[in-house]
Amino acid sequence: MPEDFITLTFPDGATKKYHKNITGFEVAESISKGLARNAISITLDSDILDLDAPITRSGEIQINTWDSEDGQYTFWHSSAHLLAEAVQELYPEAKFGIGPPIENGFYYDIDFGEESFGQEQLEAVEKKMIELARQKSNFKKRNVSKDEALKFYEERNNEYKVDLIKELEEGTITFYEQGNFTDLCRGPHLPDTSSIKAVKLTKLAGAYWRGDVNRKQLTRIYGISFPKQKLLDEYLKQLEEARKRDHKKLGKELGIYMMDSMVGPGLPLWLPNGTVLRRTLEHFLREEQKHRGYQEVITPHIANIELYKTSGHYPYYKDSQFNPMEVDDDHYMLKPMNCPHHHRIYSNELRSYRDLPVRLAEFGSVYRYEQSGELNGLSRVRGFTQDDAHIYCTHDQLKDEIKNVIDLTQFVFKTFGMPVDIRLSYRDDNDEKYGGDYEYWERAQKEIKEAADEMNLNYKIVDGEASFYGPKIDFIIRDAIGRKWQLGTVQVDYVMPERFDLTYIGSDNNKHRPVIIHRAPFGSMERFVSILIEHFAGDFPLWLAPLQVKVLPISEDYNAYAKHCADKLTALGTRVEVDSRSEMIGGKIRDAETAKIPYMLIVGERELENGTVSIRRHKSGDIGTFSLEEFLSKVDEEIKNKHLPPSHLEEE
Repeated sequence: MPEDFITLTFPDGATKKYHKNITGFEVAESISKGLARNAISITLDSDILDLDAPITRSGEIQINTWDSEDGQYTFWHSSAHLLAEAVQELYPEAKFGIGPPIENGFYYDIDFGEESFGQEQLEAVEKKMIELARQKSNFKKRNVSKDEALKFYEERNNEYKVDLIKELEEGTITFYEQGNFTDLCRGPHLPDTSSIKAVKLTKLAGAYWRGDVNRKQLTRIYGISFPKQKLLDEYLKQLEEARKRDHKKLGKELGIYMMDSMVGPGLPLWLPNGTVLRRTLEHFLREEQKHRGYQEVITPHIANIELYKTSGHYPYYKDSQFNPMEVDDDHYMLKPMNCPHHHRIYSNELRSYRDLPVRLAEFGSVYRYEQSGELNGLSRVRGFTQDDAHIYCTHDQLKDEIKNVIDLTQFVFKTFGMPVDIRLSYRDDNDEKYGGDYEYWERAQKEIKEAADEMNLNYKIVDGEASFYGPKIDFIIRDAIGRKWQLGTVQVDYVMPERFDLTYIGSDNNKHRPVIIHRAPFGSMERFVSILIEHFAGDFPLWLAPLQVKVLPISEDYNAYAKHCADKLTALGTRVEVDSRSEMIGGKIRDAETAKIPYMLIVGERELENGTVSIRRHKSGDIGTFSLEEFLSKVDEEIKNKHLPPSHLEEE
């Protein structure tokens, strides 16, 4: 093909030839006027580009609209610049740090100097943003030299941008301009500001420059924006629903967990209801793992620091680990990862290829030092338990083992009614971030992609999100109100077998290196429980509920029959209590509803005479009268099949 032509491959697999240097807008226009009208940016392979950027190479192309993740990334990146322009208009002396898009919206770190800026000032900035957006200012990209960039910000006394520019290489520096605002930025951006129709600045926070507590604290303004007011209204409703579902609020009300200042921040205490919930989750996964050939192990909470130096966790995660402690003239650490301990268990005996795969699993407690400002209920803690497993297999077994782990992970999330998005997380070009031989990385990335393709998974490849020892498959679940959470992960590792000198004896009687798969469907029990609480709004499925049934006698005359019913349920393995208080039945029902207990059994004279129970379902009300045996059968079937609660099915 002549050099002045390129071939672009579209998401549906179709290909088309174009003149080199065609723009993304022109490609969109060649498909339809409507697509060009709604286009925000393009993604070429893994690079997001401006619509007016010339396309100089062949590759896979996606035209990004608001409905795509890359489109929203572009939209919110541009909105961060619009926020900065509005602040500049209202506070001319303000100095700007960084302003990236994030998962839901954007933020900008700003030094207001002596100016006072608080929650009451956000509304004025919002109004100014909409006013500026309506001016339809184009986002214009301009290449600048390093000297020019430094001079621009030195003249404005902006030490933050100067700090950033000093680390950049000559020939890589670009400015973006819109209206009267200029920013150091590599893009991409919207064609112009007019598509930003609705804005909400959501909160303020303090942020140390570059995360260094020894440097100045800037004001971080968070916000979100949309191309339609209706979308913002829907988002605000979702935020209100999220507040009702907040696991910190419900966790306290339902007796799931507590935090205590004497124990220490970020170190949760599991209360009786939370312990039942957690143990039930562990049992669910433990039984499933047993069926799939896993062996369970237990490892200590501390280990010699040399273990983590060998694995590489110590230098890589040094800043997020607790300080080493001295024991018998040696140094030990609180365990930040379970992996190295499992590798030592594997190497405890000589393995044959006939012994592989070896699948070691553990609900292992680990400890990491999180900044106090980052702690958040159960979702961000300093001590947590991972549902870790490590699979040691031959290269020939690798693909099937990856598929088995993917199948297990999908099974887990399907059980909770959580749709899953899949991301293949690869390395980027920053070699300092990663360990091991590049050839192994290439091989591992190829193998996880082949496994995903053979299972017909719908996935997205993201560069730069790999672990330091290997690429991974990340599972991003959507909860009942549409929020996304990155939970389960599957990682292929060629690095640790080398570092720990792990071997097996092959059929040729020579030593060979196994491959390791790291796997954790829940991720951490703490974070998963926090998400479950919010996903179900505390209205757990029957099989998972800490207390599954409450028997409510109408008066003390029926306490004996209530106990008889409870004993039958207990014999079935059901978690049940009798409310024998001398309280009116209406009050008992209200208390059981508040506690979100799935089933309430009302028993009185008629029930006693007929051997029946009147049943109420949480949030569904009275569902009828059944014989006790019928209800026992119903409960047994619902628990065994792990049915979702009626309220969740209605939402779905």
